[in-house]
Amino acid sequence: MLEWTVVASTYPESFERGRQLLEQFGRVECTDYFNVLVLTPDDPAGFLERFAAMAANVPSVLEILSRVMPVARCFDFQSPEEFETKARAAVLEWLSGLSGKSFHVRMHRRGFKKRMSSQAEERFLDELLLAALEEAGAPGRIDFEDPDAVIDVETVGGRAGLAFWTREDLRRYPFLRVD
Repeated sequence: MLEWTVVASTYPESFERGRQLLEQFGRVECTDYFNVLVLTPDDPAGFLERFAAMAANVPSVLEILSRVMPVARCFDFQSPEEFETKARAAVLEWLSGLSGKSFHVRMHRRGFKKRMSSQAEERFLDELLLAALEEAGAPGRIDFEDPDAVIDVETVGGRAGLAFWTREDLRRYPFLRVD
């Protein structure tokens, strides 16, 4: 599978059109998961702004693609234990951005059915971050209503991607739809 840095979901009747839309940004691959595409953008640094501009200028884009999620950190894993080890290292890199703030982790898992629980992994990472913030003297808190930040975790089979989004990011880019 492609070493993607963007996961996109289409509406059921729009899969082929969604694939075509994303192809203008880079290499797109279909996955084994219903209405899920992965993308490796030609310009990873500029993808978010380019996609946002297209969505603003052509509102029907968001009637084709239900969710588009670029990620900042990626890794491959073969077991739940390996996932947790690598996810722990990735989320701790964002600790300073969570100092004294409200947040939560949201996981969109595709694959590892009956081997990994999205809710258990979210809780594991939430608790890890809360403990690390407390130890650093800058306690944070979990908030699902209007958090200062959300850490999004995307998995497609044995590949994971993680992203850190602020409240402002989530308002500015409505296609992210982390929750």
